[in-house]
Amino acid sequence: MAYFDRIRDIVSEPFSPDLIRRRVEAGWQMVAIEWRREVPGGEAPSEGDFDEDIPYGLRISDDCMRLEADPVEHQVLMLIMEGVALDSSYAEIAAALNERGFRMRSGQPWNRVAVFGMIPRLIDVGPRLLSSTEWVDRSQRFESPRLEAEADQPTARPQTWRRLFGLKSRV
Repeated sequence: MAYFDRIRDIVSEPFSPDLIRRRVEAGWQMVAIEWRREVPGGEAPSEGDFDEDIPYGLRISDDCMRLEADPVEHQVLMLIMEGVALDSSYAEIAAALNERGFRMRSGQPWNRVAVFGMIPRLIDVGPRLLSSTEWVDRSQRFESPRLEAEADQPTARPQTWRRLFGLKSRV
């Protein structure tokens, strides 16, 4: 894939064809011309038009052109995913996040409601998290003790909701 160098000229005086000629001679190719004007009050966007939040786990890149993974928020998502996989309560997950020094975007400590609010985001990024090598390493750490503990237990009949509530089988 070709690599392109880019520069941006800020024009502070009337446009000069001489500038274009010098750039072309230096091997540059014009890609865009950007125009701006002050928007009159009646045409200005309303206050809430650009209120869209950046999805948790992402941040604006240094070049302000795309979103990229935020390493700290990525770790928070992984810890929440691990807590959910271990069947921990939301309060336990929040306590674990706070013990490790993680804070919400607002700077507040995590609480169970905030962890619960992250579940839709986990559903969005879950396939990508679960297929990562980091998740494979983590899941092996917390699944192996569980498998060893299950091996020590006698096998029991599976718990179905009919057996739990004392209902007879329809057979």
